[in-house]
Amino acid sequence: MQSDVMPLTLKSLALGFGLTAAIFVLFSFAGHLFFLEGRRPFQLNFTGGAALGLLLGLLNHRILRAPKSKAVTAMALTAVPGMLIMAAVGSHFAVFFPDLNPSLDKVFGSLMLWFYGFALVGALWSARSS
Repeated sequence: MQSDVMPLTLKSLALGFGLTAAIFVLFSFAGHLFFLEGRRPFQLNFTGGAALGLLLGLLNHRILRAPKSKAVTAMALTAVPGMLIMAAVGSHFAVFFPDLNPSLDKVFGSLMLWFYGFALVGALWSARSS
């Protein structure tokens, strides 16, 4: 079932680009808050990334007004722009985030994969429950 205004593919990609822009802005202005020294902040970052990703995956079909049976497709299309763009950002981390330590590129990349991975798990769970 397609929306009256825009097909699911375009809505998913638009959400993906918007989410990517929001993540980029968040790390541009508050990146220093995500990369605090110590084990506890590291664990909190990845727990938060997992929780937010899972929540996005569980609710993505509702956000896009898509049937649950299309939840995985919708989430995959939502994740693609972020995964591709954030991979490019991570490979040139010091250029995009000059105020952050360049050695944090690996942590940033891992956090993005963690977030999008849990988003896909949430979509799979959502589709399975339909």
